[in-house]
Amino acid sequence: MVEKADSSARIGRSGDGKRVSSRKNFGMHQGSGILSTRQRRLAWLGFLLAALQAPVSAWLVSDDSWLFSLCVALMVATVIIADDAARRRPANATGD
Repeated sequence: MVEKADSSARIGRSGDGKRVSSRKNFGMHQGSGILSTRQRRLAWLGFLLAALQAPVSAWLVSDDSWLFSLCVALMVATVIIADDAARRRPANATGD
């Protein structure tokens, strides 16, 4: 007759095959950013359009007006980076 091994002596995870979620494991609660999801998508779209428009404008126009597009793209990129940093901060962290 084959004896069953004690479950505490088993090697491996104790929850293998069970779909019950553990209350000890939870994802990191991230803080909300300064932009909503829709605003963040629009910011990315604006950044890409301004960044792509700058070299096209420089090629088509003889003056230096393409620098304005470049500055706008850099400002939008700064806002996206600030939003990214705010989202990565844990929800319970406070600013100094």
